[in-house]
Amino acid sequence: MELIITEKDNAARRIAEILSEGSADSERRNGVNVYRWGDKRVVGLSGHVVGVDFPPEYNDWRDVEPVELISADVTKEPTQENIVTTLKQLARRADEAVIATDYDREGELIGKEAYELIREETDIPVSRVRFSSITDREVREAFADPDEIDFDLAAAGEARQIIDLVWGAALTRFLSLSARQLGDDFISVGRVQSPTLKLIVDREREIQAFDPEDYWELFADLQKDSVTFEAQYFYDDDGTEAERVWDEADAEAAYEDLRSTDAATVTSVRRRTRTDSPPTPFNTTAFISAAGSLGYSAQRAMSIAEELYTAGYATYPRTDNTVYPEDLDPDALLDEFVGSAFGEDAESLLEQDDIAPTGGDEETTDHPPIHPTGELPSKADLSEDEWEIYELIVRRFFATVAEAATWEHLRVVAEAAGRSLKANGKRLVDPGYHAVYPYSSASENHVPDVEEGEELAMPEVRIEAKQTQPPRRYGQSRLIQTMEDLGVGTKSTRHNTLEKLYDRGYIEGDPPRPTTLAMAVVEAAEEFADHVVSEEMTAQLEADMTRIANGEATLDDVTDESREMLDRVFEELRDSREDIGDHLQESLKADKTLGPCPECGEDLLVRRSRQGSYFVGCDGFPECRHTLPLPSTGEPLVLEERCEDHDMHHVKMLAGRDTFVHGCPRCEAEAADESEDEVIGPCPECGVAPPEQRSEGGEAAEGSDDEEGGELAIKHLRSGSRLVGCTRYPDCDYSLPLPRNGDIEVTDSYCEEHDLPELVIDPDSDDPWELGCPICNYEEYKARNAVEDLEDLNGIGSATAEKLEAAGVADLDSLRDADSDTVATEVQGVSESQVREWQAQLDD
Repeated sequence: MELIITEKDNAARRIAEILSEGSADSERRNGVNVYRWGDKRVVGLSGHVVGVDFPPEYNDWRDVEPVELISADVTKEPTQENIVTTLKQLARRADEAVIATDYDREGELIGKEAYELIREETDIPVSRVRFSSITDREVREAFADPDEIDFDLAAAGEARQIIDLVWGAALTRFLSLSARQLGDDFISVGRVQSPTLKLIVDREREIQAFDPEDYWELFADLQKDSVTFEAQYFYDDDGTEAERVWDEADAEAAYEDLRSTDAATVTSVRRRTRTDSPPTPFNTTAFISAAGSLGYSAQRAMSIAEELYTAGYATYPRTDNTVYPEDLDPDALLDEFVGSAFGEDAESLLEQDDIAPTGGDEETTDHPPIHPTGELPSKADLSEDEWEIYELIVRRFFATVAEAATWEHLRVVAEAAGRSLKANGKRLVDPGYHAVYPYSSASENHVPDVEEGEELAMPEVRIEAKQTQPPRRYGQSRLIQTMEDLGVGTKSTRHNTLEKLYDRGYIEGDPPRPTTLAMAVVEAAEEFADHVVSEEMTAQLEADMTRIANGEATLDDVTDESREMLDRVFEELRDSREDIGDHLQESLKADKTLGPCPECGEDLLVRRSRQGSYFVGCDGFPECRHTLPLPSTGEPLVLEERCEDHDMHHVKMLAGRDTFVHGCPRCEAEAADESEDEVIGPCPECGVAPPEQRSEGGEAAEGSDDEEGGELAIKHLRSGSRLVGCTRYPDCDYSLPLPRNGDIEVTDSYCEEHDLPELVIDPDSDDPWELGCPICNYEEYKARNAVEDLEDLNGIGSATAEKLEAAGVADLDSLRDADSDTVATEVQGVSESQVREWQAQLDD
């Protein structure tokens, strides 16, 4: 029997379909899919099915000094027992095995892990196949010409695992213990994530330290016949044209001069054409940047690209290459698109006299640039997001084989009252690649054809007061580009690093902004051990791992050097433990501080109860027991915005797609205290029964109390929520949810079944929500959102459900009990925050 091992289940299914020509069927072993035909078996792993860790005696954070982890042994243990068991069972029956994991450092390591599991059972021949797209042609060619495992490349991946484990665990424990932050609130530090965080923090410091300067700009409308265009005032500043006027008196003088006349004379006209070259092929960083312009996070973009790769529609998305391989025939690939949704553009490109792809500066031999394969999906085969990313990849390939665009530029200089004005027009003469690639700007600016000496009307002059702006925060794609420039991380890990920083609460928003905790962690590292946040250090380790891959260094050489470097870091940290802890604790408190307590003046802080819910409590506890509730949905984030009435920061509740701004907790509580319950009808559990449910004598529902029957009322809670609840609460806790926002109108229309009025949300808006009977509405909501399997959860489609199942998360119970960090590590394209969001949906 021939055993084929792939990196994931969906790749196993795809390769089985190709090699068996569609005849393969599947069976389940230990909850794992095994595809079979004839004497061949294909099994997909779930990424790494074994993981590196310390021996059990190092597990207790309180009993083991963090410095001890530097020299501790590192062991390998199965992380996916069912997959490991299945692989070993199949290996015992196999005569040969083929490793078909992804072709990169991480894929080679995963393949080596599978090789070692096979070797524990048998000494059968094990070969390696490599491909850059899971297409019929490439897969068949790869299996026709197998190779061997590249143990040097795998060792480079293993070195990264060990180094990241030792650095991350030792430093995370040290800082967390110093700040007395344990459990779920530990302070995470990492070899790549900490230098990345410093980049974000450094940019934030530049923004905070920025001192804006005032300046003025002047504009005039010039007119030829009926055509009006804008010109800008400029002056000579040591031989350069300057538009910004830094002195207000000078600006006002220029403005008065220009206003004193109603005409300008053309003094110069210059025309030129410019060639606009097509873009180079996509490498990983360029792809993430382009997807970011469409609104996709780096993590989401890569996740979709990997799905397209596994389905055979695109090449492998983790690549530094910007030069197509010599065996890529662009004419043949374009021809595949004729007759498709992209057919017209493909035909127009094929009509070119010469099809010569562009190329960038990076040329590697592992994977080609990201481009579509000759296997085309229909729009119905993909989700909306997948199709949008697929179209981006297709059109980027089209652009790289298209002709250059041609622009005609027209520069006009005019003079009015001794002042100079200029206007720059541009017109797209030949769209070239812009015709097939609408993502790059092709906007035109029309300036009419004028001649020197011509007089133009000047109907309006404007002066605008402005200020210089601080540098912008890094967007995700720009940050990844900066990481690449500095050698921080790899093409395979950079987007995951950003996702981890979000999950750890170090950054928020997009573009990412550091939290107070992030600032504190970086400040502490800079002051007491700057190697922790040094990009030079992590870049050197990345270079060392490349040396391993090239056979120029060994795994032991590099990991030993890394441990020695970490030893030196701890020598710097050892005497500063108390200072570091105090610094971090102050910052942690600052991140949770809302404002002054109205009873004692101490700080009000976001706190967490033993049951896990959040509330606002006084720092003067137990002497002061003032508290305020927070919504039960989501995790609170303290915003910069303050309430003018109470001097309290507003709060946002982070709840995935249901994230919302709660506002000032005191305002919400006071508004609820001042509101009155609005009774709308009988409580179905303890009140008078609806007419159709009463007996002939008109008695109340069984179990209710005629004299003290409850009624349903619209209630405003101090946490900011609204609900329909029983007036006999807490004796009767019957309730129905209502939307948090919008005016509620109680109509005269009644539900025949429940004897309750129908409600309308925001009746005076352009789009009122006819909520109807609150009981009927809630029952419809529950039926509509019933969660019976994984795919009922928001954000889990069939592909993601398959990946989760391969990772041992096969049903709702296993998802509910799963560790979010473990799932995010093992399932490509899934983050910790996504897992927690799914678990929250289950709790709802």
